[in-house]
Amino acid sequence: MVLFNIAAFVTLAASFVSAAVPSSERFDLSKPSYDLFRSKPLHDDTVQQGFAFDNVNRRLFVSQRRNGASDTSGDLCITQLDFSGKEVGHMYLKGFGHGVSFAAQADGSATYLWTEVDANGNGYGQRLARFKFVNGATLSKTSSSLKKYTPVAAATEHTCAIDPVHNRLVVRYQLSGAKHIALYDLAAATKGDFSKPLANFKQPLPKTKGKNFQGYTAYGKYLYMLWGDSYDASGGVVNSEVASVDMNTGTVTQGPLLTKAGSTLSYREPEGLAIYKTADGEVRLFLGFASGKAGDRRSNLFYKNATVV
Repeated sequence: MVLFNIAAFVTLAASFVSAAVPSSERFDLSKPSYDLFRSKPLHDDTVQQGFAFDNVNRRLFVSQRRNGASDTSGDLCITQLDFSGKEVGHMYLKGFGHGVSFAAQADGSATYLWTEVDANGNGYGQRLARFKFVNGATLSKTSSSLKKYTPVAAATEHTCAIDPVHNRLVVRYQLSGAKHIALYDLAAATKGDFSKPLANFKQPLPKTKGKNFQGYTAYGKYLYMLWGDSYDASGGVVNSEVASVDMNTGTVTQGPLLTKAGSTLSYREPEGLAIYKTADGEVRLFLGFASGKAGDRRSNLFYKNATVV
């Protein structure tokens, strides 16, 4: 196991360290969402937690709690799907985390995953890990094939996502009882260098009227966040919301706005956000939802593609 701990290089404050993210277009969250697929089974039958795209090799991965694992174990299943929603592979991860957000990074023809690792007593990862996706493999949190990173030395939890268009790693971390966001150059982060964050700020809207936080991603200078609950928890009411944040100011740009994507699904729990750029050059903001009955949960992906400058 290769361990990167950059405590000697960086101590990130609870507010801005820098704000150097170039201007970009953003997604208009008021515009409609479109289906990629609905009601597709994953390798295990639990609720999906997050998903990620390898934008170079055109691969899709979905995280979920491993069948039979406790909520606090950090044991995950990663299912690889094709873009029609058909399973093409899986991995098991033992002691990693909750799976709410992770990332996929191309390395030639291989895909490396970035996930949380070293689950704490609540089942959330304390650090980040990077490792090659190997179909059928099982990794433990102590595996020698992991590279571990601690982007923020004093933080007690870390998760991440990738902006594949601008090659940046966005990290959500827990510090002093609050969630924060930091943005890094992906190439530098891969080498273990987190000394020059492009942005670093306390997450606005820590809760939207008590709804559960369900995912985040970044595109350009904007962070996107998702909240909401299953129909079982909300009494059948659509309460899923999305918002965008300008990472140069740490302030909300749009939302939170109600999203009715997949409103006819059964159960319907919002689960994850990710960015994907098609071969034709269209950039999409994907929203994930779990559906189906207990013991037969399904994956559903929708996307928004309308942008404004």
